[in-house]
Amino acid sequence: MNVRDPMAIPDVQGSADSRQLPIDKVGIKAVRHPVRVLDKSGGVQHTIANFNMYVGLPHNFKGTHMSRFLEILNGYEREISVENFESMLRDMVERLEAETGLIEMTFPYFINKQAPISGVMSLMDYEVTFVGEVLAGGGYRQDMKVVVAATSLCPCSKEISERGAHNQRSHITVTATTNTFVWIEDLVQMIESEASCEVYGLLKRTDEKYVTERAYDNPKFVEDIVRDVASVLNDDDRIDAYIAEAENFESIHNHSAYALIERNKKEG
Repeated sequence: MNVRDPMAIPDVQGSADSRQLPIDKVGIKAVRHPVRVLDKSGGVQHTIANFNMYVGLPHNFKGTHMSRFLEILNGYEREISVENFESMLRDMVERLEAETGLIEMTFPYFINKQAPISGVMSLMDYEVTFVGEVLAGGGYRQDMKVVVAATSLCPCSKEISERGAHNQRSHITVTATTNTFVWIEDLVQMIESEASCEVYGLLKRTDEKYVTERAYDNPKFVEDIVRDVASVLNDDDRIDAYIAEAENFESIHNHSAYALIERNKKEG
């Protein structure tokens, strides 16, 4: 059998490009891989993350080596974690001969929640994303994004209705740039406390009564939610910058209500 010398195979993507156009991000998307995440109770959650991995490509290179992204993931096997996230990112930038790089790691995270009256325990899942970025010059930035389901109740509906008020499930999303370690649970608790009411995986009748009345006594527009979440983030010195979003999936309209506040606290 005639086996071609690997050294003689042309490296097309490594060839020169003459268009003088650098690429900001090039890489792979939607790769699933096992990861482990520490939780605040002292345990470890083993879960599956969805990875997007990119590097910046200088203008003089035709392409990047896509296979190296997967080699890096597989090199860490099942030991990818928050603790070695930065080292994996820097390894990627070095092996791809790039100056900048970015990795997004999105995974389901579970918190064991206690119902407010009966005390029954159930798991709630949250979508969490870690975003790490190696900047030009070698600096590093890491963001944590959390999507939290909650209940909102319309203040206008409560004010004008003789019986009840319409409510809806909301998604409150916070993307936070932190200057120190912050537990996922801490960020979730900050967010949940600013909704009309939290949501739970399992409720008994006494709990249903509580959450219904809690939301009715705590009506909030989507604007109220995003402002209240932003106020809490402003008061937390561990958070340097954030994007706070709220989306109410309306129960009496065929559209969502949405609000966003973005702030870099270092810029005042």
